[in-house]
Amino acid sequence: MPRFAANLSMLFTELPFLERFEAAAEAGFRGVEYLFPYAFPKEALAERLARHGLVQVLHNLPAGNWEAGERGIACHPERVGEFRDGVGRAIDYAHALGCTQINCLAGVAPAGVAEAALRDTFVANLRFAASQLAEAGIRLLIEPINTFDIPGFYLNRTAQAAEILDAVASDNLFIQYDIYHAQRMEGELAATIARHLPRIAHIQLADNPGRHEPGSGEINYPWLLRHIDGLGYAGWIGCEYKPAGLTRAGLGWLAQFAE
Repeated sequence: MPRFAANLSMLFTELPFLERFEAAAEAGFRGVEYLFPYAFPKEALAERLARHGLVQVLHNLPAGNWEAGERGIACHPERVGEFRDGVGRAIDYAHALGCTQINCLAGVAPAGVAEAALRDTFVANLRFAASQLAEAGIRLLIEPINTFDIPGFYLNRTAQAAEILDAVASDNLFIQYDIYHAQRMEGELAATIARHLPRIAHIQLADNPGRHEPGSGEINYPWLLRHIDGLGYAGWIGCEYKPAGLTRAGLGWLAQFAE
């Protein structure tokens, strides 16, 4: 079965952040991901990874002022310079952490900006980032996110992401397929994953409704994970869900599927 990575921005949040690495390893995870590493010295994060034998699977490019509600700046025409500066910072952290994948959050479309300007900015920023990351040996990902949870998010469907990949025309740009977001926006999970698998570099999971652990909602995860495995997917699956209770209490599902 696929390898599972604990998303430390969502799991073990009952613990201080730097203590979550040990908790993830003790729970049986071999990899971790999280939204952003930038609030911590990269040396401290690298030490936690090494101490607990964990792989840093993924983190995001800087995405603006997260605390103020920003969810990415890649489609913002007036913030291209800030975006490009963030690419260099992300590469610096990724090298220190041994991370070979970085996700780019498109952001909420700013009011009053024409669709053509949003798309042109996003495509140009992705061309720049994909090129810079390719030189650094790091893959660039983009993630469709549902507009129920984040109204106005610019990139919200798999077909749109595939079209953006075509426009950017880089062999270093891939899709991050989040099962929860895809279920909310479009459904057809099995067929969509199969159709786009060559362009999917990373998968994330959560159940719906509630964005809780697998088995808590409508998605047939035993079947879907077998399907993904049968397709030959060899990447990681990030567990980016909100535990219904304490993280450990909801990890019974993991024993069914972990290698």
